[in-house]
Amino acid sequence: MSPPGRPRPLTLMFLLGMGMASERINCPSRCSCQYLEVNCTGQQLQEFPVAIPLDTRQLILAANNVSYLPAVELSFLADLVYLDCSKNLLGDDLDFTFIGVAKLVYLDLSFNNITQVTFSTFSHLLSLVVLKISDNPNLVAIEKDAFANNTWLRHLDVSRTGLTFLDTSTVQDLPNLRFLGLSDNLWHCNCSFLDFITWMTESNVHFPGEGCVSSTCLLPAPADLCGTEGAFCSLSQNFNSWRCATACQLCVPPSGVVQNTDRCSWVTHTPPIDPGQSGKHSL
Repeated sequence: MSPPGRPRPLTLMFLLGMGMASERINCPSRCSCQYLEVNCTGQQLQEFPVAIPLDTRQLILAANNVSYLPAVELSFLADLVYLDCSKNLLGDDLDFTFIGVAKLVYLDLSFNNITQVTFSTFSHLLSLVVLKISDNPNLVAIEKDAFANNTWLRHLDVSRTGLTFLDTSTVQDLPNLRFLGLSDNLWHCNCSFLDFITWMTESNVHFPGEGCVSSTCLLPAPADLCGTEGAFCSLSQNFNSWRCATACQLCVPPSGVVQNTDRCSWVTHTPPIDPGQSGKHSL
């Protein structure tokens, strides 16, 4: 007999078995669970899974058909540090979604249908280090202060999106940024874009890949340039010609570091301008 007041061996085995069964029960359907990790990759999930253990640190939802992330359910996972939602159908309902997962360090939202990033999208992720929003072909706008609160951000990838412009201050004010993916976006070649190129040459940020970050730039027709504010980058003092960017290719060497600002091909176009209208053309 076991001494009074001490749990019997059979009782300990029963409690241990109940604990293991409880862990299995708490694993979401069609997902695999191990210590602090839930993996639901490629399970054709239509919705955010239920019954995720509250102590989960790593949640992988890649390659599913999830179109919405419920902020309330996410907030229950207060210890979450790694979230992979790549290759899903997430769209515009991301503002304030991550308000309850402030410890998140890694977030992958690549290969989705995101169209914009606002200040409210990631403003609560004060510990975020890696953010991947590449391969969102409909992503056309990132607000100037979108990452203002993400001062620990070290890795940011916006490659292969619908972006044509990115304000220089959006990235230059990130003190810990070391990696910035920009490949295969159709950038507008204007004065603001040249400011961005200048920042690239002066920063310590690594731009991945060898070759051109963008091989094509959008450019207004020459006839429209003088009537469009900011569409041209340099106008001669006598207003008889302007220099227009025709092929802004941000060529990145194997080191990933842009060496100088001579990355744009320029052509001087001299249009017939009415002397009476010359004073209207100014930068």
